[in-house]
Amino acid sequence: MSSVRGLTVALNTHARFKFKAPEFSVDHLVVGGGVVGLAIARHLCRSFPSKSTYLVERHGHPGEETSSRNSEVIHSGLYYPPDSLKTRFCLRGRQLLYKHCNSHSIPHRKTGKIVVAYDDQRPYIESLHAKARNLKRPPYFDEHEPVLPTELISGDAARAMEPNLSPDIAAVLWCPETGIIDSHTLMESFESDITDAVYSTQVLRVDPAKNGWVVQTLTGDAQEPDAILAHTLVNAAGLSAPFILNSILPPQQHISMYFARGSYASYNGPGIAGISHLIYPCPETGPNAHAFHSLGTHLTIDLQGKVRFGPDLEWLSPGSEEKVDFWRLHLIPDSSRLPEMHSAVTSYLPAVSLEGMQTDYVGIRPKIAPPNSGFQDFVIRSDGSVKNPMISLLGIESPGLTSCMALAEYVVEDLLKK
Repeated sequence: MSSVRGLTVALNTHARFKFKAPEFSVDHLVVGGGVVGLAIARHLCRSFPSKSTYLVERHGHPGEETSSRNSEVIHSGLYYPPDSLKTRFCLRGRQLLYKHCNSHSIPHRKTGKIVVAYDDQRPYIESLHAKARNLKRPPYFDEHEPVLPTELISGDAARAMEPNLSPDIAAVLWCPETGIIDSHTLMESFESDITDAVYSTQVLRVDPAKNGWVVQTLTGDAQEPDAILAHTLVNAAGLSAPFILNSILPPQQHISMYFARGSYASYNGPGIAGISHLIYPCPETGPNAHAFHSLGTHLTIDLQGKVRFGPDLEWLSPGSEEKVDFWRLHLIPDSSRLPEMHSAVTSYLPAVSLEGMQTDYVGIRPKIAPPNSGFQDFVIRSDGSVKNPMISLLGIESPGLTSCMALAEYVVEDLLKK
């Protein structure tokens, strides 16, 4: 795994697109129409109704990359270091997301989650439970709600909840705040509050200017790019966020991009009858115990009750051409992953059959640290001046969906308003 190569390429590296004077200006330009970019643009529109907020997305529809290729889980905030941004934004984001779902009729369900452990893994879930009990309220968190309720229960009590669990499961951490959500309806609800969102629009070049950033974009089949002066630029481009940021940084400061492929399998077969909770194994407890590159091949259910397993973890290496979108070639599900996934799943659901598993879909996680590098937090950085910043959100993988509204709150309330 240590041989996986990162990309340090930058937008417009070969200077194909020359500087162009801006033709119009906007107060806020958000690049990236995934769930995080949409949440930020929405928060900007609601917070600054008299200012212009403009969102551009290179695909024809919102959320076509990471936002639509994940587990659609509302995470509780259980796994990450207590003082990390991932914990802070997951806790607050979970709270905001449930409130938004209830007020906007977004399909969701608070299913709860069990983290299952063998006898030798008890210390791990006990440590998670102790950490959950001691978590401090993050900024803006509603003081009337518990931060992260959890409960340690025996294997027998867990099998009373989920009879299909292996008899070797000795203990379980019950986490009632975990849930599932229809991410597409969520994104549609954000989009409806955004005044100007333009799709099929690529960002070609970014240049610092005296009072902002000159951003060149190309929409659809247009022959000539548009040049926009953005007084504030928010780079929420997900898998391509470092690619855009690198274009304004000297080469020795370029951010490396790594890409981790996660495959999902749908399931229709024995060993899952009546399952109603999400089931997670303990993450790897060997040398990578705290890497958090993956939470293991877990069981999720969708809002129609269908069961799926995943994601697994497969690091991708780019080819020799240094193309930032090389990962698109890896989006086709591969049945060769199924036996390994089946082996992982039967460690806690022994009656699940390999024959009942079918490839479903594949997602790519935007990593900014290589394998074996330990825990990597979200990175939010501001370049340029305080008055006219470029704010970049990097490495926004899981729990990015859960964190989206809290990330938007932080960018607008803490970075821009203050």
